[in-house]
Amino acid sequence: MKKTIPLPQARSKYQHWQAAIAALYLSLAGCQSMAPDYERPAAPVAEHFPQAETTLGTDAASLAWQDYFADTTLQGLIGDALANNRDLRSAIQRVEGARALYGVQRADLFPGLNAQGSFARSRTPEDLSLIGRPMVLSEYRAGFGISNWELDFWGRIRSLRDSALETFLAAESSQRASAISLVAQVANSYLNLRELDQRIQIAEKTIESRKESVRIFQRRFDVGSTSKLDLKQVQALLAQAQTLLYQLQQSRATELNALTVLVGKPVELAPAGHAFSETKMLHQLKPGLPSEVLTQRPDIIAAEHILKSANANIGAARAAFFPRVTLTTSLGTASRELNGLFDAGSHAWSFAPSISLPIFDGWRNRSNLEFAEVRRDLAVTSYEQTIQTAFREVADALAAQHGIRQQLVSQQEMRDAQAERARLAKLRYDHGATSYFEVLDAERSLLDVEQQLVQMQRALFSSQVSLYAALGGGSQSIATTAPIVRQPSN
Repeated sequence: MKKTIPLPQARSKYQHWQAAIAALYLSLAGCQSMAPDYERPAAPVAEHFPQAETTLGTDAASLAWQDYFADTTLQGLIGDALANNRDLRSAIQRVEGARALYGVQRADLFPGLNAQGSFARSRTPEDLSLIGRPMVLSEYRAGFGISNWELDFWGRIRSLRDSALETFLAAESSQRASAISLVAQVANSYLNLRELDQRIQIAEKTIESRKESVRIFQRRFDVGSTSKLDLKQVQALLAQAQTLLYQLQQSRATELNALTVLVGKPVELAPAGHAFSETKMLHQLKPGLPSEVLTQRPDIIAAEHILKSANANIGAARAAFFPRVTLTTSLGTASRELNGLFDAGSHAWSFAPSISLPIFDGWRNRSNLEFAEVRRDLAVTSYEQTIQTAFREVADALAAQHGIRQQLVSQQEMRDAQAERARLAKLRYDHGATSYFEVLDAERSLLDVEQQLVQMQRALFSSQVSLYAALGGGSQSIATTAPIVRQPSN
């Protein structure tokens, strides 16, 4: 008959302790969150964008800004802004902070294992001693222990972990939205500068022409072939153009300062040498359907993550009504002498679970649950508002493009008509068929129409930039150009 050899007692107790911890892990693995099932709210918008006349073009989300903006100068400005803009840098730092907080909350799921070592020396007086004489005792301990680890039977910590994760993901999506907004701001500021450059060119050409007119009329006045009134009217035209030039130069300096702040470093931008009509830097975009925008715009994605975070907080608030179980345990060695700390038979262990059940807390838990539910309802409202805002931004950009294109045709026809009117008025005046007042009025109107035409051309480009941003332009590639932090693992 085979004889069974018993295992050492220390090993047996260690295996029992290890089995107990393993059983706890298995029981916790089956814990379910008490958060309500998440359902995405229905989008409170129409199924189609108004004035979305074409299905041709490029999907904005998959079109990187480097491909959408063909102007190399603008590309350089956007790249510098993504690297140096302080608002975007703050958004990135908020993402890092949210990721760190998620890591803190996630760590509560696991027991904190600490190495422990202690020494205690005490004296017991004679009248308290069990042996009838004073005793001096020493105790040395060394080992490992777990302190106040909450066993997440009801999913409270898991719900808080999920809430922190969704908060982190919301911060990351918000950072992407900030990057897209920054790209649009830099592009619009650049377009404003190019508009001002062209308007300054028109004003300078007008000034040169009117200076020549003043010179001619001054000579005519000197020889008595024209009146002083005609001379003053020509001088007034020159002063009008000069005043406009000074205003435009001031506006350009102000706009350049604004662009410098966006880019985050000094910007030196020489005046453009080409007109808006010669600029080819934007692609035609495909608006798509509102349902597609919901999956492309980072601000909508961020709003949904915030909603999911609020939904998870309800689970944590519900779990607070149930008993909270914590565990404190240790395993190691103990001895009265330091040199006997690791001798055979010196092993020591403790296992101290505790449970607390809320009976009366002044309705604190009930109020916390109500507050979590209200925050979830607020998050739903905010999510719906974000969708409606996105829908309006796309619709406004489409309407602006449709309207400005029609206005631009009329404005060009008006500019041609005003140019012809000014030519005919000057011809009539030279032949003595009319007063110079008619020429004055025609010249003023022509300058105004030319300035408005440039403004309208810039507005058309700006509407295209706005549509690109409203459709979540470059959202699929913006992470490769801006330092987005990585998503932590679950």
